Formats: sequence, structure tokens, C-alpha cells
Amino acid sequence: MPDMYNVTGMSCAACSARVERVVKKVPGVTSCAVSLLTNSMSVEGTAKVSDIIAAVEKAGYGASLNVPTPIVSHAQEENALADHETPILKKRLISSLIFLLILMYFSMGHMLNLPLLAFFVNNNVAVGIIELLLAGIIMIINQKFFISGFSTLIHLAPNMDTLVAMGSFASFSWSVYVLLMMTKGEFMLHDLYFESAGMILTLITVGKMLEAKSKGRTTDALKSLMKLAPKTATIIRNGQEVTVPIEQVMKGNIFVVRPGENIPVDGVIIEGTSAINEAALTGESIPVDKVPGDLVSAATVNQSGFIKCEASRVGNDTTLSQIIKMVSDAAATKAPVAKIADKVCGVFVPAVIFIAICVVIGWLIAGKSFGDALSYGIAVLVISCPCALGLATPVAVMVGNGMGAKNGILFKTAVSLEETGKINIAALDKTGTITSGEPKVTDIFTADDVNEEDLMSSAYSLEVKSEHPLAKAIVEFSRAKNITAQDVKDFHALPGNGLTANLADNSTLTGGSVKFIGEKFSIDEKFMLQAQNFAEDGKTPLMFVRDDKFLGIIAVADVIKPDSTRAVKELQELGVKVVMLTGDNERTARAIGKQAGVDDVIAGVLPDGKESVIRELQKSGKVAMVGDGINDAPALTRADIGVAIGAGTDIAIDAADVVLMKSSLLDVPAAVRLSRATLRNIHQNLFWAFIYNVIGIPLAAGLWGLKLDPMFGAAAMSLSSFCVVTNALRLNLFNIFGGKR
Repeated sequence: MPDMYNVTGMSCAACSARVERVVKKVPGVTSCAVSLLTNSMSVEGTAKVSDIIAAVEKAGYGASLNVPTPIVSHAQEENALADHETPILKKRLISSLIFLLILMYFSMGHMLNLPLLAFFVNNNVAVGIIELLLAGIIMIINQKFFISGFSTLIHLAPNMDTLVAMGSFASFSWSVYVLLMMTKGEFMLHDLYFESAGMILTLITVGKMLEAKSKGRTTDALKSLMKLAPKTATIIRNGQEVTVPIEQVMKGNIFVVRPGENIPVDGVIIEGTSAINEAALTGESIPVDKVPGDLVSAATVNQSGFIKCEASRVGNDTTLSQIIKMVSDAAATKAPVAKIADKVCGVFVPAVIFIAICVVIGWLIAGKSFGDALSYGIAVLVISCPCALGLATPVAVMVGNGMGAKNGILFKTAVSLEETGKINIAALDKTGTITSGEPKVTDIFTADDVNEEDLMSSAYSLEVKSEHPLAKAIVEFSRAKNITAQDVKDFHALPGNGLTANLADNSTLTGGSVKFIGEKFSIDEKFMLQAQNFAEDGKTPLMFVRDDKFLGIIAVADVIKPDSTRAVKELQELGVKVVMLTGDNERTARAIGKQAGVDDVIAGVLPDGKESVIRELQKSGKVAMVGDGINDAPALTRADIGVAIGAGTDIAIDAADVVLMKSSLLDVPAAVRLSRATLRNIHQNLFWAFIYNVIGIPLAAGLWGLKLDPMFGAAAMSLSSFCVVTNALRLNLFNIFGGKR
């Protein structure tokens, strides 16, 4: 597992690129990913924590190890994700605006014939001094730009704050020089740039606030999950109900939940029945009926009935906590598509500073005054926006991950979110994935003179003594139909063949496979033909006889889940080839495959053979393996994308890249759609970020014959990142189920 660090002092993508670069150079570090969005860093390798922190601090930033505690309060985690930046920026902005308005009044008032105090009329130096003081106050209010900007410049790792600080400081410094020369009558009032120095800082602060507010919304899904976590639990202590903080609930404690209350921790029902709304974890609004022995999860809602449960997973081990951790960790990873932007961000700011210097020199050579040439250079500095490049990928990943989590689809990393949409082949395990994994009675075919209830009663009486999965299907069906079982004695199980037992009247009941019954009794040809038809449909026919009298056939099958056929069709509509893997014989596999509508069936696959099948399929394209069992783990790991059905084993879930909490196959095409939509959004963001800078920088440099005021450049820069983040937030409106659900 990678170590997680908190990083402070980062203000733009150039910062995160710098931190990532220096940490990767630390001996022992094998991989490092820095998230500007969450100010976090994920590091793998054998390097010492102290060495990593020292490297970050040497680069001009702060770092601390994020040490997990046995039980973390979700309220604390939520507070950590809260938008602490916007309130600070709001205060800075309001203060800046007040002084900026006064500054603009003095700098622009004379051109608009606005009234001034008599002292300032025709006293340009006095007006200039007031402008200097007001601009200086605005610079002090926004001193963070200068502290961060010049600090990183000293460390030879300039960032966006450097561009802003240089632009504002250059305007201010030139204006101070002009003001001094005005005392000799060499310059006029309109040659001052104090208002530009103040306006640049104020407009960038506007953009920073909008960006911070929008970035805060990208973690809404994560914060919503944290808000679901119950704060207290009612446990049984010394025979009394006691309400305690959720942190005090221990594994093995007995807790009670009344109708309307949230389940406090994961547990097993030991008393009572209820309907549990699991929408918080799965996105599925239809309540699930629960009885003693069933599992319940933290943050789900008990809608009816008083239940008593035994705590099985508490604190950071609950399903809710694991989901929160998975979504949070995914935000700290990087998608492959981000690599291009990261490389650009690493050299972006130094390149812009170099371009700005060249622009000033170029215009001076072209005959422009120093003031005009400097104005072009400042415009280049303040219009450039590395943040838009750096945010293009992480904000879309965060929103996409949040969308998935709200709908019960969990992507473990940014890589899995990006790669899921690129699959060409989906290999689906049959049992428990396409089918329910539990045999059910599908058909009842009686002898001519036997009624259905008589057949079922006889079968129930015999099978109720057996532990076989097929017997369980008949028992459950009989109980659901209120069939009465008869008392039997001398029960014998014949492994691989069938069962025998005697009734109270000493008649003998026999049941079993077609081969076993066919060899032991004389069965009419039409019944043998019917049994064959059942087998060809992928069902297992079981025959029953009382003494020598044939009673009929009960067909049992692992039935296809209600949504499997639709899910297969949706995957095919997305251009994905669907292959079914199973250990069943060819005939049964083909029958199930035909019902599901898959493109291909690979039957007779032994548990340890699925991995080699995936390896073979990968020769034809990117493969996603969807499974739920222990024997699926090697295949899930081998596949380009491993998708675990949430109701499956912990081993399968651990081996997978994507986890489907609802255990619905329909979530596979939904995951593909969400991945493709997220990648499309990232491409849009990257296009905007690149094209903005490609057009904006030459425009500010005056290459197209236009002179862009530095204030307009600052406004454009402040809106650029905001546009990228806002575009990412549009993903919240995307229907991952394609309008079909």
C-alpha cells in the first residue's frame, strides 16, 4: 500500500509537478502521484518518510505523513474535505474590491470628469501618491501571491503565483518610477499602472475564489457519503439499551435499530425482520427484505421492523468506510491521460517568463516606449494559466468517481476509471454473475395420473433430508408453495446418483438423475425425451418414483438474473464483445449463453484455467473480466480491467479494479459509459486549457496587432480554471444508464 501525505503550499499545476518531480528523485521511491485537487501525495517505495518530507520542504512546500488511525471520525474527514479556502478568499476579495474601487476612482476619475477634492485638482503627483498607497494596500491584502510566487522563484520552481506576483510587481515598480519622474514633469498621470497592479491581484482572486468554490463541489459525492455515517449507536450493555458514540462500538457488540433509524455499523441480524433501504451504498432505492442471518451495512436505513444485530465490522472496516476510502484514494491517483499535461506544466511557467522577457525586448527593439513594452510583457504573464492544464484531469476524475459511488460503482484508481471505457471484450463468469448462483425450480412435468402437489410433496419429503444445492432448490420452492412434507425413514444418499427413503406406509421413494432412475426403473420414452429437452435448455432434470410408479420430472437450473440479458445487449451496443466463461459442460453452457445473448461461450473451464483464457482473449483487445468468486481472482488480476460483483467474495473484490455494489450486471455497461464520458470530459478540458494558452499568450504579446490591457489578461486567466472545473461538474448531469433506467 502506498503512503499518503498531506502537501501544503501548492497553488497551481506547476507546484504539483515540481513536488512530484523532486519526490521521484528520492532514492527508494518507485512511484509518486500528487493531487492538486486534494493537496495530497501518494508515494510507493522504500524511501524514509523523513527523506520524502525533506525533499518536499527543500522544494519550497510543506509535507506531513497522513497516518491512519484505528477509527477515524467521518466528521473529521468531512471537515478535512470542507472548503476552507473560499471563505478566506472571499474576505480578501471584499477587502481588495473596496480599495480597488477607490483606486479606480482616482486613476480614471479625471478622464470621466468625476469630482475630486480641491487639493487633488491639477495635482497629479498627489493623485499618484494616493494611487501608490491604495495599490500597496491591495498588494498587502494579497501578499500570499508574492510570498508564494517569489519563494518558488528563489527555489527555481516558479508557479502561477510567480506569474501573478511578477506581473503586479512590475506594474507597481514601473509606476513608482513614473511617479518619481512626474516630479520632474517627464510623465503624465495616464502613464501610471497602479490600477493594473491592484486590478490584476483582485481579478485573479475572483478567479481563485470561483475555482475554489467549484473544486469544493467536485468532492460533494464524497462529503455526502461521510454525512451518511451515523454518529451514535444503541447497544445492549448489561441487559440495558445504551446510546454510545459510534467510535465506541466494538466487534461482537449487540445493537438494536428501530424503524426509521440508520444502521450504525456492519452486522448480522440475530433477531427480527425488516426492509432495509440500501440506496446510500448501492444507489438502488428499492428496499431489500432482511431476515435473521442476513447482513446489514452501516448508513443503510431500517424502514420497517425492530431488529437486533451483532456488530461484525466497525470503524474503518465498515462497508461505508471502505467505499469512502476507495473514492478518496482514487482521487490521489493519476490517469494516464494526465501525463501530457504534467509534462507541459513542469516547464510552463519558466517558458512563460522567458516569453514575457522576449516580448518586452522585442517591442523595445520595434520602437515602443518602455511603458508600452512592459505592458505587453505583463499581459503575457497574467494571461497564462497553468492551473487550467493541471486541473483538467483531476477534477473530471473526482466528479466521475463521485458519480460512480453515488450509483454503487466504485473505481479503485483514476487508471481504472479511464481504462474501463476502452475495453473491447467483456468476459463474464456464469455462476453468480450472469446467473443468480442459486439453483431454482424452473419446470414441473408430472406423469399422466399424478397431480403436481403429489409430485412436489414426494420430492420435498425426500430432498428435505439432503444438503445438495439441487435439493435446496426443491425445498425452497415447496416451502414457498406451502407444500407439506411426509415423514420418511431409512434415508440414504447415493452420491452422484440420487436419494432413497421409506414412507410410513413402507412404500419407497426414489429420486435422482435421469441416468440413475433410467437404469433402475423402466421409464416411458416420452418422459426420457422431455428430460433431454430440459437438459438441452441448460436445466438439470430430476426424476422421482414411488415404488415402481413414475411420478414425474422436476427441472432445476441456475437461472439467469433478470437484468443479465439486457446488460449483455447494452454492452454489445457499446461495441463490446461479450464472452461467457463457465466450467459447465458444452451443452448446458450453450443453452445459458443463448438465453443471455452472449457473442461467444467458453465452456469446461477449470477454476485455474480462467486466467489463461483471459490471456488468450487479450490478443484480440482490451479485456474486462467480470466475476464474483475466489476462483475468479487470478482472472480478475490478469484482465486489463477486473470487475467484481459486490456480493462476491472479499478476495474477488480485492483483486478487482472496479467493484459493483449492487451486484447487477447492468452496472457493467454503466461503468463503461461513465468511463467514456469522463475521458471525453478530460479531453474537452485539456483542449480548452491548451487552446486558451495557445491563443491567449500570442494575443497578449501583441502578435496579431492588438494591445491587450493586462487587466483583461488577468480576467481571462481568472476565468480559465473556473471554466475547466465547471465543465467537469457537468458530469453530474450525465445519465450513466443511458436513459434506460
